[in-house]
Amino acid sequence: MTVDQLAAAKFETYGTSHLVVLGIFAVGVLAVILLGRRLRGTPSEVALRRTFAVAIVAVALPLQILQFIPSEWDLQTSLPLALCDYAWLFAVHALWTRNALSATVTYLWGITLTTQGIFTPDLGSEFPELRFLMFWGMHLLIVWTAVLLVIGLRILPTWRYYRVTVVITVIWAVVTYVFNVVADTNYGYLNELPDSASLLDFLGPWPLYVVLEILIVLVVWALLTWPWTRERTRGRA
Repeated sequence: MTVDQLAAAKFETYGTSHLVVLGIFAVGVLAVILLGRRLRGTPSEVALRRTFAVAIVAVALPLQILQFIPSEWDLQTSLPLALCDYAWLFAVHALWTRNALSATVTYLWGITLTTQGIFTPDLGSEFPELRFLMFWGMHLLIVWTAVLLVIGLRILPTWRYYRVTVVITVIWAVVTYVFNVVADTNYGYLNELPDSASLLDFLGPWPLYVVLEILIVLVVWALLTWPWTRERTRGRA
């Protein structure tokens, strides 16, 4: 399929462009782990982290601004109320400062929630449209950053940061849910299932899927945190 044909087509989950992105994503995960381990603790680590931070800002900030252009504005999608709209901010802060709390938020959100946007994207734009490029740029960079920070650079989660991440997420969910009710929107898919297929479809109707999603996320986050806390314990033994 040519570039012109792709541009004229509608994005298809697990279609040609999606499969290409998934391939890039997989290669990138391996690359950032190896690069992080190689450069950890060296002067080049700072350059690596801050290059990633600048790249995220260069992709995410224009995407946020694009949402407010009159031709793009849509109350249902344009406001920065999705978790990814905050995940990139935590990612940039963690990369720039090596802050462990921001790294934990990026790690837990990125591995469990941002990846949903990668494997089951709610996207109408196709390659090479700008929105397509920015959407994938932001999502891939967030997850790559999560892997880089924890597995590559060893900025490790703790149970305290796990609890703080849960509190931050609950605050976001409550505020966003209330806004959805008032404005008749569906940010975070907290009020109804997304139109496109997603893993939420397997969890039943609203509000059951919201309750089950919360429980699943809490358990998975704990499982993602536990190995690193054991490693800290062994290191002190």
